[in-house]
Amino acid sequence: AGSKLREVFDKINNLLSGKPVQTEGQTVSVTQHPQGLEFVCYKLAEKFVRHGEGEVSFHHDSAFPIAVVLSGIWELHPRVGDIFLAHLHKKCPYSVPFYPARKEGTSMEEYQRLLGYEVHDSKVEEQDHFLKRMSGMIRLYAAIIQLRWPYGNRQGAHPHGLSYGWRWLAQMLNLEPLADVTAMLLLDFLEVCGNALMKQYGIQFWKTMFFIQKSYIPRIEAVTSSGQMGCLSRLKNFVQKCLRAEEIPLPKGILTPSFWRT
Repeated sequence: AGSKLREVFDKINNLLSGKPVQTEGQTVSVTQHPQGLEFVCYKLAEKFVRHGEGEVSFHHDSAFPIAVVLSGIWELHPRVGDIFLAHLHKKCPYSVPFYPARKEGTSMEEYQRLLGYEVHDSKVEEQDHFLKRMSGMIRLYAAIIQLRWPYGNRQGAHPHGLSYGWRWLAQMLNLEPLADVTAMLLLDFLEVCGNALMKQYGIQFWKTMFFIQKSYIPRIEAVTSSGQMGCLSRLKNFVQKCLRAEEIPLPKGILTPSFWRT
């Protein structure tokens, strides 16, 4: 509910502003320790990324309430936004976007960690689980860049707005595609913020969609084996439908004005 989200936002904002906050039966304040504020900014940013790889990866719609709170906090407390990006880029290098190359002397285990895989006791997580987590983080990022906290003063620009999404898309299409990963990330990104990018960039956006259809999808196909076609087929269908309709649908779960009256 909108009212519940406002409560969460106010609590986080009060904590970061140095006000005493009630939690689990006790009162806490960042002023209680010289590094209190820095610690809270770090843990909060880390928690938002965890929501992306956990909650959002399982419930796509949850990207929007989480993103709108983070967007508002980022506006008032830029440090949280900076640390959030650092955590996000470390956990999901594709959010840069960047495909780490394996350097000489880097062990396979270390390299897999650089690619975003979780490695425990030399055991690498399964591909499906890895893709789900990356998907959740990209969806959260795509939601953040288009949302603003509706109760802010809106004087300045969005601290990390749509221009960053436009840049992400352009950089992504300049990279050589990876099997599995690239098709999934492009689809996630376009499903969540394609509508917002279309409204903002108009004809330039549609040129990009044509480029994806004519040039980039065939390049993804070239590196994709027959067993990995699922996500590529979904991306193909999505792009085709949008070009045919000359419209990108609004993402599922987007927060409407009526949400804030709940």
